[in-house]
Parts: sequence; structure tokens; C-alpha cells
Amino acid sequence: MTHILLVEDEVKLARSIELELNYEGYLVSVAYDGLTALTAARELRLDLIILDWMLSGLSGLETCRRLQSISNQVPIILLTAKDKESNCVVGLDAGVEDYVVKPFTAEELLARVHAQLRRNRQATAVDILEFEDLSLNRRTREVYRCQRLVELTTKEFDLLEYLLAHPRQVITRDRILQEIWDYNFIGDTNVIEDYIRYLCLKLEANNEKRLIQTVHDVGYVLRD
Repeated sequence: MTHILLVEDEVKLARSIELELNYEGYLVSVAYDGLTALTAARELRLDLIILDWMLSGLSGLETCRRLQSISNQVPIILLTAKDKESNCVVGLDAGVEDYVVKPFTAEELLARVHAQLRRNRQATAVDILEFEDLSLNRRTREVYRCQRLVELTTKEFDLLEYLLAHPRQVITRDRILQEIWDYNFIGDTNVIEDYIRYLCLKLEANNEKRLIQTVHDVGYVLRD
């Protein structure tokens, strides 16, 4: 499900936008200040951020800059007051993808949301590998199980990436050694079993169902 972070300190407006986005089928997390937004951006897998420029406390501009440093792959739509259109230029320079001037209609905001999500999907399609509730981003090297960030070592990431690139295909141990290690690998082939075990432990840390299956005497397969 597409996950949107809404950063808006006007509670009534935030609730109204949240309801509209929910009605469209989006999962919405709401932050009423910049610091909460930064925490959410670190902990959640987000597809889009809607950011109010006139935040109390940490300013919209500073929040935007810090959000960009956390994940510059997530597009940001700026909400700005009609008499503050000059903020739009500053916002675009800070990394904002689009802006909507207040007051705005639900239809206008939703149209901007749809457009940004469509562009972002087109731009990142080749970088994202997904299977069930598991997602891997080749560009950022981030892995998520549902909304949970999974920390992996370099080799664990490479192994999972290979399995995700070949879903429902039984991959032999020899093939994994050749592709993930190298043709001249000298060592105990049980190293693959160890890494598969590490991967499963991390991917199932919250009792999620197993996706990496062992095919006895052959290898491994990613399947539901």
C-alpha cells in the first residue's frame, strides 16, 4: 500500500487531508511538527511526503532540508499560503517536487499526489524489487518487510537481491556461489546455509511468514 507522510500542524486541516487520502486508498501517517516528521521518515517506508511550509517549531524549510538528507528519493509536495508563493521558489531549490497553494480543493491536491506517485514509480521501477510484503531498493540499499526497515550486511543484501530478482525459481547452491561470491570461491559451501539462516532471522524478526524456502539437496527458492 502506498504510504504518505502528511506534515501539517493545523489539526483540522490535517484530519481533512488524511480522510481524503484514506478514501483514495492511501496509508497515511500524520506528523504535526518537523521533528516528528523526521523521526517518521527514518522509521517508515514512505512513497510521498506532503509538507506544510508554515510549521511551528522547526520550520518547513529546515524540515524539508533534513528530510532530503534522510531520503532524497521520496518526493515532497509543499503546502504554502497564498501570500507566501515566494516560498515555492525556495522550496523547489530545497528539493521540493511540487507545491499547492492554500486554500486548495481536495481534487487539486489529489491530482498532484497522483502525478508525483506516477512519476516516482516510473523513475524507480527498475530500482525496486518486491515480493509479497518484502521490498528491496537497489539504489539506496534499503530493505523493508512491511514498514519495518531490515538492516542487512553487504553479503546478506546481495544474496536477497539475487533471490528477489529470480522469484519462485529454485536457485542451486553452486549458482549462488558463482553469482554472489565468485567462480574461484574456496571454502565451505555451508556458508550459504549460514547466510540464509541470518536472512530468515532478520526477515522474520516480527514473526512474519517465511519467504525463503530450502529445497533439500538442491538450493533455495523465494516463494509464498
